[in-house]
Amino acid sequence: MSSSPQHTFRHRDSSPAGAPGRKRSQFTYRHLHQMATFNTSCPLRVIAHLDLDCFYAQVEMVRLGVPEDKPLAVQQWQGLIAINYPAREFGIGRHCTVTEAKKLCPELIHQHVATWREGLEKWAYHPDAAENIATDKVSLDPYRLESRRIMATIKGALPHKLQKVEKASIDEVFLDLSAQVHAALLERFPELANPPPYDDASEQLPMPSISALDWQADALVDLHDEDWEFDDPDWDDVALLVASEIVRDVRAAIKNQLRYTCSAGIARNKLLSKLGSGYKKPNMQTVIRNRAVQRFLSDFKFTKIRNLGGKLGEQVKQAFGTESVSDLLSVSVEQFKLKLGDDTGVWIWNTLRGIDASEVSSGTQIKSMLSAKSFRPSISTMEQAARWLRIFAADIFSRLVEEGVLENKRRPRTMNLHHRHERQTRSRSSPIPLGRPLDEKTLFELAKNLLSQIVAENDVWPCVNLSLSVGGFEEGISGNMGIDAFLLKGDEARAHRDESKTSLAQDSRREAYQPTAKRRRMENSGGIQRFLTKREPSGAGGDTSDVMPAGGLPEEDLSHHQTITTHEQTPITSHVCVRCNANVESPEALQSHTDWHFAKDLQEEERVSQTFANRQAAAAGSSRAGGQKPGAPAGPKRPGRPKKGAERGQSKLSFG
Repeated sequence: MSSSPQHTFRHRDSSPAGAPGRKRSQFTYRHLHQMATFNTSCPLRVIAHLDLDCFYAQVEMVRLGVPEDKPLAVQQWQGLIAINYPAREFGIGRHCTVTEAKKLCPELIHQHVATWREGLEKWAYHPDAAENIATDKVSLDPYRLESRRIMATIKGALPHKLQKVEKASIDEVFLDLSAQVHAALLERFPELANPPPYDDASEQLPMPSISALDWQADALVDLHDEDWEFDDPDWDDVALLVASEIVRDVRAAIKNQLRYTCSAGIARNKLLSKLGSGYKKPNMQTVIRNRAVQRFLSDFKFTKIRNLGGKLGEQVKQAFGTESVSDLLSVSVEQFKLKLGDDTGVWIWNTLRGIDASEVSSGTQIKSMLSAKSFRPSISTMEQAARWLRIFAADIFSRLVEEGVLENKRRPRTMNLHHRHERQTRSRSSPIPLGRPLDEKTLFELAKNLLSQIVAENDVWPCVNLSLSVGGFEEGISGNMGIDAFLLKGDEARAHRDESKTSLAQDSRREAYQPTAKRRRMENSGGIQRFLTKREPSGAGGDTSDVMPAGGLPEEDLSHHQTITTHEQTPITSHVCVRCNANVESPEALQSHTDWHFAKDLQEEERVSQTFANRQAAAAGSSRAGGQKPGAPAGPKRPGRPKKGAERGQSKLSFG
């Protein structure tokens, strides 16, 4: 293997397949192949988690051109929602108000988030936003736009066919690098491309032809035994090293193109990689080797692990009297199941050991969108509410663009409006029509209609809160005709068909449509003799003005449409049934086929008559049970289920 330009490897001889007495890898050829398919149970799997450093603060620093060493905080009303690292050195945290933060750091730059302002149709950065909470609504659109640019940069830095990227939040991304690392391993270590001994995928791999790895600036989790650091690496270590190179390149692309820094965690699954991205911040990446997982987790409180920071984490803490991972490692899975239930107990037992098979899902998509505003002071008119609905519609539409609504990739099916008056909340919902493009105007008109329904009720003012949401997202459908296309006539129909079909030869089109036209003439003429007339071959001097179906294309347009192949056409010696358009070979066969239809009609008539008689009998029985009406004729009583068989002396016809 040639040395990587970024790393200095110490090489050793790779143990050849089947060589006696040579050390073998703990991983098999099957494990290696599983990497290419993103198999979640593969022990050589490699997952990275990218986390933007103080994302909102970075966006404002880049937008304003603030140097990296200047303290900056992002303000929302009188609170702070993001503080960069230079500002944190002064002891400023999210619990601080702007006034308190300025006392700690007089040089602090505090930038208020952009806001939607009542009466305006676009969000903007307003210098007086903090003093106008009654007329402004927070907008996160600047950060969403930058998040989309970052996502595009990440995807652009990875091979298109080998990438699997999941946007976890506005500033977090998971990468499944298994397939890309697999391709890199085959390129760097040609011995891996050899077939397994005896063609048995369960055979162990040869050891890597490297005796030491250079991790460069990566933060490695320490091991229990320092001597382990010098042990020969196995393929999981090499895979993580290759992944660290890839992640380093991705982070460099984000920095060079967009001027944002991010931290990263690289490990065998999503659970560990997310913990790793927050282990060393800012602008660093942590690699958690498989041999270091237990040491890494033992220093954590389990309440810091994803999905264990809320009620479930508190339940575990109360059940076992601790929140330390190391204290719970001695607890058996049976004890977890006993106190927390089977599924939850097993999941927590696995989580504490860094076991996680969750998939990096590139198709993760939101299910609903909400835009809301609490009014202080409250609003009291329809005009005020309508102005806010316009803002809500614009806010939601800007997010729908990200979901691909303009390209008809995804669009919501329903809209919901919630209106709160004092302690009473009223709600209205409506389907979003599919027949027209979805834009701000459409959303606003639907929302205003829902509000009108609520206002029609009494006692709805003053309003203290309004919220508008859309949901029921579905994938867009392309290439289908709407119902209007089937209702077109004349020139409109011809124009529509010209757009929807491809061009082919006029003679072929006439040949293809002739059977359909002839069948229609037969159906409209009536009389059995029409079915006994053989069709003349094309080109026999017949009338060509009737070639196309009624309402079809004129002859001069035939060359613009697709030919129907000859095996789909009616043979020229066939006879066609007027009832089902079936083709038969002779007049006798046609007569037999017509008799079959006649017999089926008799059977259907008998079934309907029998059903009608049964209903009459049931009605008569019900009348007698409840007291017979005066003058009503008495009928025979039929106990049990009505008989559906043939009457005496009759037999059922066999219809084949």
